[in-house]
Amino acid sequence: MSNDKIIDKPECNCGTVAAYGHPEAAYLTYLALYALQHRGQESAGIVSSDGEKMFQHIGRGVVADVFSDQQKFNRLKGHIAIGHNRYSTTGRTSFLNAQPLVVNMRGGSLAISHNGNFTNSGTIRKELVKQGTIFQTTTDTEVMVHLIARSQKKEMHSRIIEALQQIRGAYSMTLMMKDRIYAMRDPDGVRPLCIGKRDGAYFVVSETCALDLIRAAYVRDVRPGELIEISSKGLKKYRFADATTVHKCIFEFIYFSRPDSRIFNENVDKVRRKLGKNLALESPADADIVISVPDSSNTAAVGFSRRSDLKFELGLIRNHYIGRSFINPQQRMRDFAVRVKFNAVRGILNGRRVVVVEDSIVRGTTMKQLVKLIRQAGAKEVHVRVSSPPIISPCYYGMDFPSKGELIASKKTVKEICEFLDCDSLAYLSIEKLLESVSPDNGGYCTACFTGDYPIAIEEKIGKYQHE
Repeated sequence: MSNDKIIDKPECNCGTVAAYGHPEAAYLTYLALYALQHRGQESAGIVSSDGEKMFQHIGRGVVADVFSDQQKFNRLKGHIAIGHNRYSTTGRTSFLNAQPLVVNMRGGSLAISHNGNFTNSGTIRKELVKQGTIFQTTTDTEVMVHLIARSQKKEMHSRIIEALQQIRGAYSMTLMMKDRIYAMRDPDGVRPLCIGKRDGAYFVVSETCALDLIRAAYVRDVRPGELIEISSKGLKKYRFADATTVHKCIFEFIYFSRPDSRIFNENVDKVRRKLGKNLALESPADADIVISVPDSSNTAAVGFSRRSDLKFELGLIRNHYIGRSFINPQQRMRDFAVRVKFNAVRGILNGRRVVVVEDSIVRGTTMKQLVKLIRQAGAKEVHVRVSSPPIISPCYYGMDFPSKGELIASKKTVKEICEFLDCDSLAYLSIEKLLESVSPDNGGYCTACFTGDYPIAIEEKIGKYQHE
């Protein structure tokens, strides 16, 4: 059993990178993918171009494994590159589905890197198959490729726009031709995507932490409904849809994005601290210390600690060195998966009333084992506080949540979940306080996983769990 199934957390989507105009485009893309490793660990790939020919290297696993020797970079020539870290939310876990996806078509070779989900890809795919189209992968990304290839428009940006106007869903994409790159973001702006610049070269990345690593300056976000073209003529922008209503994914702040990133024009760290502070205001606990479930809950726990005037302690230690090939002995030791990932610090927890701050609860199985672990370390009381509302619905916009029936909050009340976890008290952040934690001047947010209210029409139930 691979490491990504050890802990029941929402699974990340993907990370995308593009570089134009730098002699070390492939190497800087590689570094940027390192910074975005948290967004996908299933496969990684880079495609480069010298303006005439494309070169590629794609493989299964994390960036360090896929690009494990210098020879792989020696083959990635040119001043243009595109990269991708994949976690599959549609399509099977297969090498064929690894990205960037490279195809030969009228007008030249094309490479594409995609973060998100198309909510009408199945409908379009069926129609294309009826018309004789042959698909090589099970990803929705290939639907975009075929729509571009079938377009009769002369200019590539017009062909891309025609394809974008046929698809629905949540997406941030980068696309490379042999002499240029494109970047695009869906009209609702669900997934983050931004532009950076260094030494005259342009970069497009999912999160600003990637720009920091390659020492590129943040320029701006790719706007919802915008197509960016970067070539020897500079940067051009096209509007392919009116972004009348924006629904940015608020879970990017809660869990997915790195705390050192700035997305949707806000610092992730700042928002997470406000989540913790609002949680402490709304649901205080009579306790001695506050601890986090590392690492994604650290910042919210600090916010809770400061607002409640309770000391923040490192009560749980996380093992960061579990390989993807780790085998989970489910039958011999049911809680082993959690215990190999976390350990309790007895000297901190023994004899104390403890507040455990977690960013989200999906199935509840991990938190149940953590509560048990904390009690075994001598804690007198265990109070669980969650810096997001209860997750009651799956996501169809690029996150991999279990089916509705597997979400504990979809079938149990907070009181019943508290009894299941065997904690002394349990409280979630309200949706109202969640939305108060982000800037009111920054547009709307998608809260479908907490409310079941999906802002983008879903033509078919998509997601990894429907494919495997």
